[in-house]
Amino acid sequence: MNELAIDTGIWHMMINAGPMVKLVLLLLLGFSVLSWAIIIQKLLLLKKVEAETADFYDLFWQKNQLEQVAAAAKNYKKTPLSHLFMALYSEFATDIREGQKLEAVRPGDRRSVDRMQRLLKKAGAKELARLEYAVPFLATSGNTAPFIGLFGTVWGIMTSFRAIGAKGAANLAVVAPGISEALVATAMGLLVAIPSVVGYNYIVSKTSRIATEMENFSADLINVFETRVR
Repeated sequence: MNELAIDTGIWHMMINAGPMVKLVLLLLLGFSVLSWAIIIQKLLLLKKVEAETADFYDLFWQKNQLEQVAAAAKNYKKTPLSHLFMALYSEFATDIREGQKLEAVRPGDRRSVDRMQRLLKKAGAKELARLEYAVPFLATSGNTAPFIGLFGTVWGIMTSFRAIGAKGAANLAVVAPGISEALVATAMGLLVAIPSVVGYNYIVSKTSRIATEMENFSADLINVFETRVR
């Protein structure tokens, strides 16, 4: 009984699968390892980003001087808000420190607002690219893994039927082992695809919320900088 369980186990079927099915299983294993690595890394990163975003947002409104915010921003490297702030502050730091009125940033001047919006848009796009790096691989994995597994299954079944034709026997005892080994590829494809799709949707939803916070903070930055550089 134990010997039968071992012989019909998943590991046994994978070991005894054909060369093409084994290649498919190895490919799916690589997809799975990369997908889980991306999911875990992004979840840890987003957790830090959310914590630092909340802290930096409070800090920004608590500090009276922009110089104090700039000095503290060095301790908030994960949140995009600190990078958005530094994108504007590094551009206008000299004028803010000297208390001069920057002609290019006159209140009510549409060109000054457009200039700041361009700076923030560029910085925001860079931060989103950093957060979304490697995430599209999860979508690729979720979309392609089931079909790769299905290809392995179809190939394994074709091999089994060719063996049946060569032996001239077509009973269940002959067909079942080859087909069950081939179906492992489909199961493996689903095991890769499901976590990838779930992880992708979760990460994208988190990133979208952070992008909204960046847009709101950018509007606040423009209002604050217009006031401070007068």
